[in-house]
Amino acid sequence: MNTFLDRLQAAAIWIMALLAGAAARAAAAMLRLRVLLVAGAVLGLAAWAAVRNPPLVTIGPGEIGVRASAWSGTSTVLGEGPALRLPLLQQVRRFSLRDQVLRPAEGRLATGAAPYQSVEGLSLGVDIAIRYSVDPDQVARIARSLPADIEAQVVAPQVQGVTYNTFARYTVREIFSTKREEIQRSIESELRPRLAADGIALKAVQIGNVDLPADYRHGMEQLLTEELEAEKMRYTLELKEKQVTQTQLEAQADKVRRETAADATAREQIIAAKAQEEAMSHVLPFKQKQIEQRRLEAEAEKTSRIKLAEANAQARRIEAEGEADSRVKLADAEVYRLDKLGKASAEQMAREGELLGRHPLLIQKTIADKLSDKVRVIIAPPGTDGHFIGSGLVGELPAAAAAVSTTTTGEP
Repeated sequence: MNTFLDRLQAAAIWIMALLAGAAARAAAAMLRLRVLLVAGAVLGLAAWAAVRNPPLVTIGPGEIGVRASAWSGTSTVLGEGPALRLPLLQQVRRFSLRDQVLRPAEGRLATGAAPYQSVEGLSLGVDIAIRYSVDPDQVARIARSLPADIEAQVVAPQVQGVTYNTFARYTVREIFSTKREEIQRSIESELRPRLAADGIALKAVQIGNVDLPADYRHGMEQLLTEELEAEKMRYTLELKEKQVTQTQLEAQADKVRRETAADATAREQIIAAKAQEEAMSHVLPFKQKQIEQRRLEAEAEKTSRIKLAEANAQARRIEAEGEADSRVKLADAEVYRLDKLGKASAEQMAREGELLGRHPLLIQKTIADKLSDKVRVIIAPPGTDGHFIGSGLVGELPAAAAAVSTTTTGEP
């Protein structure tokens, strides 16, 4: 019995030990699972924070950034380029340094949502353009104190407050035409210090189109028309008065001009008469001198013509005598030339006859030379009587006749 109980107790103890070991292993497994879950949650939270708040931001051209620390509250101004930011601990806010233009749309039309009011209480619309920019020296203060939408929450309320108050001090006509520049300078001078207090630099204020109420515009057009008519009438009357004055002055000037011209004409006639009288006293002797000069010139021309005629006659006589002498001399020269030619021809014929007598064969050469321009070859029978071969062509002549002919003509 005791042994069974001991065994049962030992089995119970063994079972309890097994259960204790399983429980310990289960607890260890649960601990590891919890560690993994916590690590995964931490990693997921870090990834979500990196996605929602990237650690690297870029400041673009024309921008400036301010990095604010949520831990220490300090701010750092960042220039153009990339910048590092710790997620959940630092925040970077970017501002544009370029000029920005605000054009309130509520007050552009007289029938709009919030039109401007003149001093008469009339509603009118004005197109206003406000050009401003952020002061780069005060971006750190702007990032700490001003809201995110600077234009809608800072600039627009200031512009509305100043413009509505300014337009309420002027009449519609002054706003529309006469004091537009003054209103513009007033808005600019009042708005500039207000925006400068918030770190915003005002560059310019421009007033564009002015939308007037329909009734006022109609009445103003009628008034302008009447004023223009009155102004036109005034200028017309002034012009008429000036024309009358001009006519009077022109009449007086014409009268003075005519009187002066008549006086000048009379003086000219008097001076001309005196000059003519004085000139005649000089002209008459001059005319007499001209007549005497012409008479002397005529006599001189007559004498010169006579002298010229005598010289021409004498020259012709001399020329005739010279021509006669030259003709006589030419005739003598011709006679002398013919005499010399005859003597030369007779002597030549004598020489040729003597030469032919000594050399009869020259007759054939002479005949060939005479006929060479027409006959190339001469065929003739030889003489049977021993005479020259040319005798068959020219015929046989007696020796005495041939000698006489040779002596007379110089030819065979």
